[in-house]
Amino acid sequence: MLYTELLRLWDESVQAVDAKDWKSALAKLEQITEPTSRTFFNSASAHLGLGQLDLAMRALDFSISKDERLAVGFFQRAAVMMQINRLEEALSDCVWTQKHMRGNVVIDYKQLGLRFKLYSWQVLYNAAAVYCRMGQWEQARDVLLSASQEKGGRGTNIEAALDSIANKEVLAPLLVPVDVVFRPRKQDVEQLKQRDFLGKPKVECLHCECYVVSMMCKMYQYQMNTMYLCLQLFSHFTICNGVYPNVIEKTLLVFVMQ
Repeated sequence: MLYTELLRLWDESVQAVDAKDWKSALAKLEQITEPTSRTFFNSASAHLGLGQLDLAMRALDFSISKDERLAVGFFQRAAVMMQINRLEEALSDCVWTQKHMRGNVVIDYKQLGLRFKLYSWQVLYNAAAVYCRMGQWEQARDVLLSASQEKGGRGTNIEAALDSIANKEVLAPLLVPVDVVFRPRKQDVEQLKQRDFLGKPKVECLHCECYVVSMMCKMYQYQMNTMYLCLQLFSHFTICNGVYPNVIEKTLLVFVMQ
């Protein structure tokens, strides 16, 4: 599949996501014959928008298979698995998310086209949410206390979560919002639109040039045939009047070179 075609479908699917038209977004993404980790992630977001948790998880499976170090993919899948009660696998994905964060407090995915920052405390928060569902309240509290030591963007989330655990209230998982998806580079999209705008006229000009050249060749051929006939008549006339044949040959050669 040409990258320009992938780019076009990817961009159109993102526009559908912005309009909350999840079905249209999926329709565009499904036309991509060589999907990437990022387009699979976007498919998962569209399925989540439609409430299709199983299909969302399947799309995240494909996303991770394309990029096995995509921490945000593991993070999102852990949240989805919690919602369908696959708790052991959800906890495993939390562990993998932490591993692929490689000791970083935060990963900013903006450069990859995703307007989302993944913090290590969010991963610990989701691990605590899994322990809540398992009924392991003490473990959930300990993990949250560890999360409270992490830096960056927590607000009052941890404190409120600790109060919930004290009251044995299950924590809702954190996840990337469904309308936050991987977007193609703005420069690439602009260049694609520019190529689309200039492409058709360029083809038409090419056809025009071919037509003009063809007509010129026909006219030249007609002119040569006409002039050759004239030269033959001229040759016959001059020979009859005593002009040497080599003069005629030179005259013909000059005409052909012109």
